[in-house]
Amino acid sequence: MPKLDLDTIPQTNATGYPTPFDEAVRGRWYRRLGPASGLSEMGVSHVTLKPGAWSSQRHWHSCEDEFVVMLSGEAVLIDDAGEQVMRAGDCASFPKGDRNGHHLQNRGEVDCVFIAVSAGDKAADAGEYPDIDMVFGPGGYARKNGTPYPSKRLP
Repeated sequence: MPKLDLDTIPQTNATGYPTPFDEAVRGRWYRRLGPASGLSEMGVSHVTLKPGAWSSQRHWHSCEDEFVVMLSGEAVLIDDAGEQVMRAGDCASFPKGDRNGHHLQNRGEVDCVFIAVSAGDKAADAGEYPDIDMVFGPGGYARKNGTPYPSKRLP
């Protein structure tokens, strides 16, 4: 079963982000490839961003490395250094503990598709969304003053 049939893996646009932060990711569709293939030490997602969609709110992780490989289309990587266009074949790396908030935006007129890989201690992971009043941790989402949001983080 090493080769995966993407058509058999459910695609979703679910998010645990509280309102209004969920709006930007409504056009993000993903398939969780890790569980479907029996991987237990890293996450792998096949992600499609519809025109106008964001991959996430701009964020960083304390205990989780992230790596992105663009497959098709074009997205803009936004981080603390500014903006960079990402096209098919381009890769980006986000080491755990680096407080460089990052995300991708599809500003084009066609879908963009990428693979996102993550690894680390998900049970202890925490981080921040530098552009909005939100942090995350094992208990879920909260405002920067610690007041919890009523939504739950998705696994």
